[in-house]
Amino acid sequence: MSEHGHGGGHGHNHGHGGHHGHGHGHNHGATHGHGYTDHDQAEVLDLDAELLADHTAAVIDWLPTATARRVTDLGAGTGAGTFALLTRFPEAHVTAVDASVDHLQRLRTKAGERGVADRVHTVLADLDTDVPDIGAPDLIWASASLHHLADPVRTLRGLHDALAPGGLLAVVELSGMPRFLPEQAPDGHDERLPHRGADWAPMLTEAGFTVEGERTVTVHIERSEAVERYARIVLGRQLDPDVLEKTLRREDLALRTERKVWAARKAR
Repeated sequence: MSEHGHGGGHGHNHGHGGHHGHGHGHNHGATHGHGYTDHDQAEVLDLDAELLADHTAAVIDWLPTATARRVTDLGAGTGAGTFALLTRFPEAHVTAVDASVDHLQRLRTKAGERGVADRVHTVLADLDTDVPDIGAPDLIWASASLHHLADPVRTLRGLHDALAPGGLLAVVELSGMPRFLPEQAPDGHDERLPHRGADWAPMLTEAGFTVEGERTVTVHIERSEAVERYARIVLGRQLDPDVLEKTLRREDLALRTERKVWAARKAR
């Protein structure tokens, strides 16, 4: 999950980088709203899944729930969260929600390749319109999929209503766009993403949840071929080609970001 991706994915067509779907809907967390092509956006989400796999698994292990049979991945993107959730909860079926037809097709293809197609159901939806019919899940995973919402408390109330009694909502967000160089400053406020970097605890409480846990995960992944590919896509929009090539050869190139997580419970 990542702000691109960083996560996952989405269910809307803005977002960022982290997961970050990520359509939003997006783990992704992902790069919507920053001028990426569909191909680049999908590649960023796949790179998020690859680079942040250990971090995503650790966040899911941290959640205050031992089992989950009915799981929803909001803003599933190309499936980073979906497949991590299927691994962690071997009896679960996951409903993957996103606003991108292309992302959901990629996710279904991966599910078939991994032999878990019978455990994945996809739903095309935009969370700014309404919360889709997702049944009554035990767990909702929302990675990089809520920061773009026009009225987040309204959507959170819809998610609260959808959850089974005692169900858990996990909100995972990136602090900002990923950074690749030590001297890079965190990016500033982006009016297109009004809730990026927000404290979700008060909004979760207002929507009827009890916040059972919060944590911040610092991500620092040293230079690798995947980090270089990720940096090429993100920095390629900011630097001219000569500067970009020099930057990609730097020994201190690394993926740097923070993920913040809130675990919120619906009363039984």
